[in-house]
Amino acid sequence: MNRLRLVAAVVCIVFLSSLVLIPFANADWTMFLSDSSHNGVGTGKPALTPTLLWSYTTGNMVGSSPAVVGGIVYFGSSDDNVYALNAANGIQLWNYTAQAPVWSSPAVANGVVYVGSDDGNIYALNAANGAKIWKYTTGDPVVSSPAVVNGVVFIGSEDGNIYALNAVNGAKLWNYTTGSDVDSSPAVADGVVYIGSDNGYVYALNATNGNQLWNHPTGAYVWSSPAVANGIVYVGSDNDNVYAFNATNGLQLWYFPTGGDVGASPAVVGEIVYIGSDDWNVYALNATSGAKIWNYTANLYVGSSPAIVGGVIYIGSYDDNVYALNAKSGAKLWDYATDGQVASSPAVAGGVVYIGSFDGNVYALGALPTSSNSLFIVTGVMVVVVIVAVVVFLMFRKRLKTWPAKSSSSEEISPPILTYSITNLFRN
Repeated sequence: MNRLRLVAAVVCIVFLSSLVLIPFANADWTMFLSDSSHNGVGTGKPALTPTLLWSYTTGNMVGSSPAVVGGIVYFGSSDDNVYALNAANGIQLWNYTAQAPVWSSPAVANGVVYVGSDDGNIYALNAANGAKIWKYTTGDPVVSSPAVVNGVVFIGSEDGNIYALNAVNGAKLWNYTTGSDVDSSPAVADGVVYIGSDNGYVYALNATNGNQLWNHPTGAYVWSSPAVANGIVYVGSDNDNVYAFNATNGLQLWYFPTGGDVGASPAVVGEIVYIGSDDWNVYALNATSGAKIWNYTANLYVGSSPAIVGGVIYIGSYDDNVYALNAKSGAKLWDYATDGQVASSPAVAGGVVYIGSFDGNVYALGALPTSSNSLFIVTGVMVVVVIVAVVVFLMFRKRLKTWPAKSSSSEEISPPILTYSITNLFRN
C-alpha cells in the first residue's frame, strides 16, 4: 500500500509539473507571420506592457522580422548580417555575414535557419553556431521570406521565380516563373503554395511539383504575403485593396478598398482579418464579407504586418512606433516609440514582443524577467522534488523486498514506513 502511495505521489508531481509548463509550450515564432499558413497568430502569453527589456544595435536598418525558437531570436539586418541573440538578455550568440542587405525574415526548422539576401542567395545556417550548411543562388535579390514545410523550403526571388528547395541540401525541386519580381512571401497550406508577384497576380501552385492551380489579377504589385484560413486566401495589393479568394479555385469572394497601398500582410483570427495600409490605418475586417469592423489610425504608413496573441494585436508603423491594440475593439493598449520607422513585423513569444526598426535596433518589449525567472524557479523546484521522490521510492522498494515477513516467533514485523528517515535509507 505504501508503495502505491509513493507511485501515486510521483505521478501527481510529474502531472503538476506538466501543468506549470503547458502555458509556455509551443510559444516559438518559427517564421514570418508565425507559421507556414501566415495567419500571424501566436500561442502563449501576450505582452501587456511596453517595458523595454533590452535592445540590440546592428550596423544598419532592420526591416527583417524576427523568428524566435528555443530561447533564441534570429533576424537579418541591412548591414549584411544574420544575427542570433539570446532572447532573455539580447546578448549576441553569433552572426553570419552575407554579401548584401538581409531584408528577408528567417524561418527556423530542425535546427537550421533559412533566409534570403539581396546578394541573390538563399542560405541555410546552423541554428546553434551560424555555420553555413548550404546556399542556393538565384542571381537576383531575395527579399521574400521562406516558408519551410515537410522538408521543403519555399521562397520567391526578384529573378521572377518561386522556388522549392530541398531543406537538407538546397537542391532545387522545382521553380515557377511569374515573369516579374517576387517579393511576396509564400504561404503554404494543404499542399498548396500561395504567393503574389509584382505582375499584379496572386498564384496558387501545387507544392509537390509547382504546377499552377489558379491565378488571379489584382491590377498592381502584390508585395503582400497571403494568409490562408478556413479555405480562404487573404492578401493585399498596391491597388489599395484587400482581397479574399477561394483557396481551391481562386474565385474572388470580396475586396475591401483602403485609402492607400496595401503592401503589408494580413493576419487572421476566427472571423476577423487584420491588416495595415499606407493610408495610416490598421483595419479589422469581417473574414466572410470584408465588412469593416473597426480601424485604428496611426501617424503614418502601416507597412508592418500584425501579430496576434491572446486577444492583442502588435504592429509597427512608419511613425516610428510599435502598437498594441485590443483585437475586439481596436482600442490602443500601449505604444512604444523607437528612433526609426518600423516596417519589421513583430514576433511574440513568452510574453515578449521582438521587433526591428530602421534605427538599426531590435527591441524586446514585455515582462520577460518576471515570467522567465518564475518559470525557471518553478521548473527547478519541480525537477528536484521529482528526483527526490523517485529516489525515495526506489530505496524504499529495495528495503521492502528484503524485509522479513515474520520473526522467528511468528510475530509480524511492520515494514518501514514513510516517516523512516531519508538518512537511514541512504545509509546502506
